[in-house]
Amino acid sequence: MVNGSQNGSLNDVVRDQDGFARSTPLRGRVVVITGASSGIGRATARELARQGARLVLAARSTSALHDLAAELGDDAQAVVCDVTDPLQIDALVRETLERFGRVDALLPNAGVYLPGPFRENDPSDVARLIDTNLTGALRTVRAFLPAMIERGAGDVLITGSVSGHQPIPWEPVYSASKHAIRAFVHGLRRELAPFGIRVGAVAPGVVLNELWNAQDDASIAAGVRDRTGIRSEDVADVIAFMLTRPPHVTIRDLVVLPHAQEI
Repeated sequence: MVNGSQNGSLNDVVRDQDGFARSTPLRGRVVVITGASSGIGRATARELARQGARLVLAARSTSALHDLAAELGDDAQAVVCDVTDPLQIDALVRETLERFGRVDALLPNAGVYLPGPFRENDPSDVARLIDTNLTGALRTVRAFLPAMIERGAGDVLITGSVSGHQPIPWEPVYSASKHAIRAFVHGLRRELAPFGIRVGAVAPGVVLNELWNAQDDASIAAGVRDRTGIRSEDVADVIAFMLTRPPHVTIRDLVVLPHAQEI
């Protein structure tokens, strides 16, 4: 989803998992990822770094965030940021532009999860979820838009959920936040099209990571084997695909599910 004039040389290549060479239009692109210290955000950072992107990694988890930045090397910068704090988001924008001078892609990925019947949810947990999953994403996008509009190019790719495509009764508050994200993406896509900015959302089903309390290799392998869950790396691969479509192509919604998920 990057503008063709911004791409690196098509002679730049990376090796896929089977060892085959392929061109990488992500080489040199500046990508900001929130919620980067774990799960989908961390896997996406690793995949985009492998393809040559320059990264700004934002999250609340200071230690994990700096460990990831150190792992990915000099083209990755860690910025501790809580997306519920407007001042911290302003600092994220400032540090991104000071370091790299531009933003080619913004991935608002930070999120929290709240299962269970609404009547049993703590109101403070509900407020925290909405402030993170919805308001935090909107706040992050709004803060980066002036720089992206000025350049007349870029991508906004938000992490949604299959819960945003159909209401799920065991997580009504989470579903509500992701339905709102989906509506926002649909409207914002039309608003920003004249400025050369593409907008989309990736909507995963069950992802076997910290959000689902799947943190050990054995449980992740079991879910993949049973086809009841997908890996964070599977979602990262989808995100890289969306970001590398030709400039005349927008993927507005992409739902990615484990084969046997029963919804």
